[in-house]
Amino acid sequence: MIVEANSVRFDSLSLDNGASLAPVDVAYETYGELNSKKTNAILILHAFSGDAHAAGISHETGKPGWWDNCIGPGKAFDTNKYFVICSNILGGCRGTTGPSSVNPATGCPYAMSFPVITVSDMVRLQKMLIDWFGIERLLSVSGGSMGGMQALEWAVAFPDRVVSAIPIACTTRHSAQQIAFNEVGRQAIMADPDWNEGNYYSHKPPARGLAVARMVGHITYMSDDSMREKFGRRLRGKENFGFDFDVDFEVESYLRYRGSEFVTRFDANSYLYITKAMDYFDLTNGQGTLASAFASSQARFLVISFSSDWLYPSYQSQEIVRALRTRNCDVAYVELQSNYGHDAFLVDVAEQTDLIRGFLASTYEKTQ
Repeated sequence: MIVEANSVRFDSLSLDNGASLAPVDVAYETYGELNSKKTNAILILHAFSGDAHAAGISHETGKPGWWDNCIGPGKAFDTNKYFVICSNILGGCRGTTGPSSVNPATGCPYAMSFPVITVSDMVRLQKMLIDWFGIERLLSVSGGSMGGMQALEWAVAFPDRVVSAIPIACTTRHSAQQIAFNEVGRQAIMADPDWNEGNYYSHKPPARGLAVARMVGHITYMSDDSMREKFGRRLRGKENFGFDFDVDFEVESYLRYRGSEFVTRFDANSYLYITKAMDYFDLTNGQGTLASAFASSQARFLVISFSSDWLYPSYQSQEIVRALRTRNCDVAYVELQSNYGHDAFLVDVAEQTDLIRGFLASTYEKTQ
């Protein structure tokens, strides 16, 4: 299935920090058909490094979407039944307004003059897109990692607009360790001389710093088991150590490749803004208990975590489930066994597919 990206422009968006962005562009893709009652729409919310291209083959790049193994005919999000929407988040660099976008007031990229954003800001912009489609209620909102945070925010901020939510491998707020990893990435970028206080768009980008940030991040997405199985201590194209600081081990080569590949498709300033938004996220907004945050939620929930995920460990998903059960909400929870770490929601999808397919089918039946 060949898909094309689309975009829509809104006049302005008010942000949590009191500033406004005007205008705001949103890039999105859709899969499947919206039914006549507009009751079969599902919003897919991407993780940190994702974008609007969630499924199918991109007309622009020829590459499959980041969740193509879960979205499509007969898959977890069955496009024979459902109308699936995915948009690039606010602050991104793949078609939605972000630091690399041109500031109409200056004619130059925003760079670090772009206002600091939050996950709530991202979700409000998504709601504007859903309103533009004329969809009154989403059958489901779903995503993994930062996408799961957005799904939770949708269920709490717009309870009358969400029938169900499927937050996967996520949390209601970052722990100190999660903030720490993000800060290492930010410091790697800002320590690169080419970052130039964010003003690099007409010059050489901070490729070295961004690559290191991605390398650190990618380590957290895997698990000890998956890295041992994939790399072990195998050497890269040699029989003995080089006794220098070039690549010796396969895992070194892999991380360098991941870092350099990331630089070609992601903006360093977006990295700064999006990771900061993730760190600021707190579903309670620092007030009351987590259970009280769900007080007005009307959605059914399917919460999924993975046994080997040490970046967003299962205890954080279990906190969500306990809070929902305290409110007597309709919630199902499954911890799936996997060796793939945090990346499991992207690659180890067989059991996840069965769970999501069944959950959506029962949810859809209740809405008809």
